[in-house]
Amino acid sequence: MKLVTAIIKPFKLEDVREALTAIGVKGITLTEVKGFGRQKGHTELYRGAEYVVDFLPKIKVEVAVDEKNLDAVIEAIVSSTKTGKIGDGKIFVYDLDQVIRIRTGETGLQAL
Repeated sequence: MKLVTAIIKPFKLEDVREALTAIGVKGITLTEVKGFGRQKGHTELYRGAEYVVDFLPKIKVEVAVDEKNLDAVIEAIVSSTKTGKIGDGKIFVYDLDQVIRIRTGETGLQAL
């Protein structure tokens, strides 16, 4: 089992949700986060004063999947978020040793 974590632009969230639902993903976890990568933030103008926004709003999407579905999940996220511009995001893949559904006590793939 794998845990796929994607950091994406907030306006791409609905596209990612639709793409993951289309390939049969049953659940995702979302977190609103802030950060920066190569784009290093940007400057904005507010009431005539310029200020620097160092940390940009992002969405962290987490999906636990079976290894056989890993490539499909990654492709769905990439295809639904890629604009070709800086700041499109990143995907991290982690090993999952164990998953337990608290309600039923199911473990492993049955818990997903």
